[in-house]
Amino acid sequence: MLYVVTGPPAAGKSTWITARAKPSDIVIDLDRITQALTGPGAPAWSQEPIALKVAHRARYAAIDEAVKHLDATDVYLIHTMPTPKWRARYRRYGAEIIAVDPGREIVMQRIAEMRAPGLQAVATRWYAQQAKRPRDVTTTHQPSRAW
Repeated sequence: MLYVVTGPPAAGKSTWITARAKPSDIVIDLDRITQALTGPGAPAWSQEPIALKVAHRARYAAIDEAVKHLDATDVYLIHTMPTPKWRARYRRYGAEIIAVDPGREIVMQRIAEMRAPGLQAVATRWYAQQAKRPRDVTTTHQPSRAW
């Protein structure tokens, strides 16, 4: 099964996956990929343009390979704001799309405390898009203590 986990930055998407994925499952997380591709001492949530570009290419390759193995393993994919084109692609694979959202106030507090300030704009954009959200999404509200 393919699980596409969406939500604003600092919502708890990785925590949601950690609570469900087995060691043999595939987890595709841009933050983890970026961290793996950057040097020692790089911040856990790097927003360096070159690192992000390389990490995105690695994520696309990982997605392409992982979907070939959906009959043998579950795949968990974090995609903060998939476009309609990506949503359609995920639906073709039979994905369950899950939105993790503890609420705007909690997200903004977490970003202020732990993330790059520029991610506030990403979170604002994510919440603005929720009014247009397709009905193929299951929303889960993570309590603040779960993160």
